[in-house]
Amino acid sequence: MRLEDEIMQKKFKSEYHKLLINIIFTGNWVNAESIKFLKQFGISPQQYNLMRILRGRHPESASITLLTERMLDKMSNASRLVEKLKKKSLVERIECPNDRRKVEVTINEKGLELLKKIDDYEYEKNFKNLSVTEAKLLNSLLDKFRG
Repeated sequence: MRLEDEIMQKKFKSEYHKLLINIIFTGNWVNAESIKFLKQFGISPQQYNLMRILRGRHPESASITLLTERMLDKMSNASRLVEKLKKKSLVERIECPNDRRKVEVTINEKGLELLKKIDDYEYEKNFKNLSVTEAKLLNSLLDKFRG
């Protein structure tokens, strides 16, 4: 659906202004769809992102600092997310015996199994309106936009 119809606005200051509004609107739409999809698995998009980072490092661990640097949502509190995932028995948190402030985190088998279940769903159906060629072009344009 066109942005103008979605937000009921006919005119924009410029095409660049419309682009900015469209990116914000679309980002919020993608986030809402992610929340809805991941809710059935009992995790948030931020928890999912953290678990994917840990899976990529598996079997190695990751520090809270590394997780924070690699998170998509830079406003996320990685320590709090780790604690929530630990309570759900999806990750292991290992404190350094010499420095209690230093913590290493690993994903466990239950966490890996949950990610496998999520991977098996057709999450990409949100992009059914785009061909692979269009998806590549959009990825390229978004990369270019961010500089």
